Amino acid sequence: MKSWSQCNSMLPLSGHPPDRSDRKRTASEHHLLAGSPQDSDVEQGKQKMKLAPFTRTLLFSLACSLLGLSGPVSGADQMKYPGRRPPSPSDFLDKLMGRTSGYDARIRPNFKGPPVNVTCNIFINSFGSITETTMDYRLNVFLRQQWNDPRLAYKEYPDDSLDLDPSMLDSIWKPDLFFANEKGANFHEVTTDNKLLRIFQNGNVLYSIRLTLILSCPMDLKNFPMDIQTCTMQLESFGYTMNDLIFQWLDEGPVQVTDDLVLPQFVLKEEKDLGYCTKYYNTGKFTCIEVKFHLERQMGYYLIQMYIPSLLTVILSWVSFWINMDAAPARVGLGITTVLTMTTQSSGSRASLPKVSYVKAIDIWMAVCLLFVFAALLEYAAVNFVSRQHKEFFRLRRKLKEEQRLREVANSKAKSNNGLQGNNPSNKGCQKHCNACAREEQLAQENQPFYLNAFGTEPCMIGGDGPLSETAAMYAALPPGHSLFEIRRRFIERAKRIDTISRAVFPLSFLLFNVLYWFTYKVLRHEDVHASG
Repeated sequence: MKSWSQCNSMLPLSGHPPDRSDRKRTASEHHLLAGSPQDSDVEQGKQKMKLAPFTRTLLFSLACSLLGLSGPVSGADQMKYPGRRPPSPSDFLDKLMGRTSGYDARIRPNFKGPPVNVTCNIFINSFGSITETTMDYRLNVFLRQQWNDPRLAYKEYPDDSLDLDPSMLDSIWKPDLFFANEKGANFHEVTTDNKLLRIFQNGNVLYSIRLTLILSCPMDLKNFPMDIQTCTMQLESFGYTMNDLIFQWLDEGPVQVTDDLVLPQFVLKEEKDLGYCTKYYNTGKFTCIEVKFHLERQMGYYLIQMYIPSLLTVILSWVSFWINMDAAPARVGLGITTVLTMTTQSSGSRASLPKVSYVKAIDIWMAVCLLFVFAALLEYAAVNFVSRQHKEFFRLRRKLKEEQRLREVANSKAKSNNGLQGNNPSNKGCQKHCNACAREEQLAQENQPFYLNAFGTEPCMIGGDGPLSETAAMYAALPPGHSLFEIRRRFIERAKRIDTISRAVFPLSFLLFNVLYWFTYKVLRHEDVHASG
């Protein structure tokens, strides 16, 4: 078969004009033969047979075009397509999927036949913005789908694959994939549509698109902020049942992650669970595949912002145990300040969390810290109460003296009337009543130490030699021989002993709580989460 270069090699034989010597020779011969009429006719015939050079070149080019030699053809193309040249890309695409090709994008491949198997894989470009309040996460992915469409198989074009413009996507059939747990999504169009379409000779179609997704992620926050969350991504067919379409993951590298992926609060674990999540609706059974991402929370932020400040606030509340009990404004101010501080920190820890009904790990920590600072405030209330009991004792003593004076007045009046009422039965009852009051006065005058059990202010109300009044009975159990100053010292020492015991009990109790708390959430529940995952 002749090439274009072969046609051009023939042009000098018939297309190039004769040189100058040929023109001279022709003119002289014409002059010599001009006298002969016969020779003149012959010469005119020869001149008619000679065509203009441009005309011969044009005719020869037209002939070569008709023979299919209008362009250069490589040796490989000649071997692959003997006898003809490959079509142009435009002609090829029109023939493959144009209006005259018979291809209908509304009909799936293998119509009324076996279902179309669509192989999917994703490349995670970014992963972040995990929000606990709305329970969702945001990620940027390259979604790739590949399927076989026999109608797009070709042999007329030399390339093994064709990378087509994204506008051609409207001309072919595509799977109706959507994300079942999607809350929001958007395409990317800067600087052009971030889409890829590639067709292979055997009819395989590769469709890749860049998406930014916001997917829902139900979270279990019982172990917050030492929790491990599992977020899923579900890819489902919207309109085709499993009789028409089946999704499956790529065998090698179904989920790929960029090397420089860094999350602010979480660590994305390498293991990712792939599976199927076939959905059953009243409209049929639809194909669905899913991938589960395991995210382990890093609690460095919460240690700095919540745990350490609350720990220091609890320790600060213990300072009041070393402050003098008489410095009431200092100890009360310190206690109220620590309580209000813990209340503010507890509210701040819940501000970025959803309003769930169960108790979280951070809630237990904040509640116990608040309990400790509140107990420290109540401890000073108890210390102040005990230290002031000697004043109550002195008040009761003055009251008893007043009652004694009144009884003496009553006795003097009774003696004056003794002659008139010598044998009156009521006089005997009064005599017994006075005997009991005399015993009470004797106990009060001995200045006995006071051990707080209860306080009574009633005078001697019962007759006879029966039990004493509540106040006198309280004094009767105390040993004699102590002064009023000793009583006051005893109460103050008792109040100081409460402070001394609190200095050891509060830190030890809080230390025991820390051991149980961190062991439970960092060891026991952490292992349970790993086992269930």
